[in-house]
Amino acid sequence: MILLPCPWCGPRDAGEFGYVGEVGARPDPRTATPERWREYLYLRANVAGWGTERWYHRMGCRRYLTVERNTTTNEVRSATDAGEGASADASGQVIEP
Repeated sequence: MILLPCPWCGPRDAGEFGYVGEVGARPDPRTATPERWREYLYLRANVAGWGTERWYHRMGCRRYLTVERNTTTNEVRSATDAGEGASADASGQVIEP
């Protein structure tokens, strides 16, 4: 079982969340080539180890979170509200900005 530390609801089972994808920089629409857009939209790094991901708390506060998670061990380092800056550590304790 994976517990994700929601900054608003506390630690919750990953089943309450929807996985959105890896966090990456969006290309500039004015200068990006079609190849760059294809890489951004369809190719994933799928790194074994620490990565930054976006999750949606669909069965809770309905907020988007940015989560630092180890894809090998499923250990969660932190979770941050994707829009407002609130964050929680792995135990679910809210960290003041």
